[in-house]
Amino acid sequence: MDKMDKIYTDFPYYGSPRITKELQRNGEIINHKRVERLMNIMGIEAVYPKPNLSKNDKPHPVYPYLLKKLEITKPNQVWGTDITYIKVKNDWLYLVAILDWYSRYIVSWELSDTMEAGFCVNNLQNALHQAIPVIHNSDQGSQFTSDEYINTLKSKPEILISMDGRGRCMDNIFTERLWRSVKYEEVYLHDYQSPREARQSLARYLQTYNEKRLHQSLDYNTPAEIYFGTKTLLIKKQKEEIALKSPILLS
Repeated sequence: MDKMDKIYTDFPYYGSPRITKELQRNGEIINHKRVERLMNIMGIEAVYPKPNLSKNDKPHPVYPYLLKKLEITKPNQVWGTDITYIKVKNDWLYLVAILDWYSRYIVSWELSDTMEAGFCVNNLQNALHQAIPVIHNSDQGSQFTSDEYINTLKSKPEILISMDGRGRCMDNIFTERLWRSVKYEEVYLHDYQSPREARQSLARYLQTYNEKRLHQSLDYNTPAEIYFGTKTLLIKKQKEEIALKSPILLS
């Protein structure tokens, strides 16, 4: 699964046939059916440029997508949230984060060994203790459309709820870039032996990501500097348009 994870991170448009061929080219003895079964376990598919961990086939409330052509000009104007998986010895953990789209600042994050909605709700509550966004955007996954999650958002009537349209592969682009950075700069460099080790190591990395890691798309400032207003962000509209066309160009 580790090798599949890396292939999928590099080539999110690959389906099971091409992932199978890539594994075979690298010396793995594996067939298409096993790759397909593992992809189902991992919750990934080529239709989306991300692990579709929160796929939801049940009836649920759907809110309109509010970010089309929206100019994002300040912190806490738009928060986005998403889930990715983290490999731990003989197991998987699930990482959820809320990202401020203007500054790329990780407002809050939570690690869980299950996909139940509770850890996403706890993460949202922690974020709301720090600030209130104008818009909260998510996919239509079961965690983010659960009654508990939606009611937590509704408890702050000033928040506008936005949801990605099904199959809209670019709606959560900034969080996709975050996951790529987390995987290549942290997860793939370590072999977590326990959930505790994963949590401690991720905590160090995510703090560095917020407070020390320079971002080209932030004019080489850190997310914390932009989020808390200690530095001014000057991004040309053309630069943002280029970034939106390339999920990994300006991470």
